[in-house]
Amino acid sequence: MISELKALFEYYEKEKGIDRHKMVEALSQALLAASKKSIGPARELRIEIDPDKGTIKAWAKLIAVEKVENPWEQLALKTARKLKPTAELGDEIDVEVTPQNMGRIAAQTAKQTMLQRLRQAEKENLYDEFKDRTGDVVSGVIRRFDKSDVVVDLGKFEGVMTSKERVSTEDYTVGDRMRFYVKAVEKDGARGPEIVLSRAHPNFVRRLFEFEVSEISDRTVDIVSISREAGYRTKVAVHSADDKVDPVGACVGLRGARVKNIVRELNNEKVDIIRWSSDPAEFIREALKPIKILSIKVDADKKAAHLTVSEEDLSKAIGRRGQNARLTSRLVNMDLVIEKDETAAEVFAAQIGGAASGLMKAFDIDAATAEKLVKGGLGDLRSYDGVGEEDIAEIVEDAAAAARIFAKLQS
Repeated sequence: MISELKALFEYYEKEKGIDRHKMVEALSQALLAASKKSIGPARELRIEIDPDKGTIKAWAKLIAVEKVENPWEQLALKTARKLKPTAELGDEIDVEVTPQNMGRIAAQTAKQTMLQRLRQAEKENLYDEFKDRTGDVVSGVIRRFDKSDVVVDLGKFEGVMTSKERVSTEDYTVGDRMRFYVKAVEKDGARGPEIVLSRAHPNFVRRLFEFEVSEISDRTVDIVSISREAGYRTKVAVHSADDKVDPVGACVGLRGARVKNIVRELNNEKVDIIRWSSDPAEFIREALKPIKILSIKVDADKKAAHLTVSEEDLSKAIGRRGQNARLTSRLVNMDLVIEKDETAAEVFAAQIGGAASGLMKAFDIDAATAEKLVKGGLGDLRSYDGVGEEDIAEIVEDAAAAARIFAKLQS
């Protein structure tokens, strides 16, 4: 028992980092409860443990009396003076009541209770060590799965990555070593103190940039805002108060080395690095590059912006399932309305209308026929040189009208 107890103390102290005094206290309380079954309801029963020697003794504080009526609380004066020669009636005498064998039930109860207390102490130790590490990035090995949660071995402790904090495009396998963001350390979690890990949190990307880019870690370059859809795309806005420092270039690194390391850690998630601007309109333009914004109106009070792009750029600006527009909106912290620019279409329609009007007068035809001629490339009278009646008929889809137009041309 002594050697087993010492080995148990040493294991939990070295491997789990639990203070030996906490273990002694936990074991004392456990054995006190178990000993009452073997010893009985002795007065002021207590357990003393020597953690270095591994010895256990049970003591009771009994009252010296002339005649013993309650052996659980009283001790004959004659017996008391053998333990303490100066004992008098009414004195409290410490008496060792350690049983030779606490019994199988008592020992089992003590073991179970001690392990429960030690687990609790381990969890409390976990909280004390990790409570100030929220926001850190830690490395761990995936140990097992608890339903949809991933349990990660962090060394002395375990962390949990819930389904919400997982990246949908990543595969997790037992034995994989990965880096995780410490999202929170909860003291009163469902399973006691709990380290909540994440790989989907936007600040995971922020911390990776701090590790890779020295200019960010020394505050030469600041990350102003981040928007992320984990596993797919992240937009990072950066700024430097030093005009001599290119914040985007610093983050990209020589031949893209720095950002490549980050993308590799994120399993090839697309990362856009954007130059931040205090001008909202300019910031939005930077965030949507290389898309060309034709017009932009910003309502700073409502935190909203209305912008137009060409028809060709509209789908790119919105992105697949609205992802690009959604990420940009979060990045600039504004509601964005992106629409197709109608100006060019209006100008084109006006040009068609003007040309058709001239043909209506020249050939005495209706508007629909004139519009067909314009759209067919015959909007200008000079374009009719060498054009036959059949060509006109093919465009207007009306032989009689084509004959009249051709006749007008010949006259």
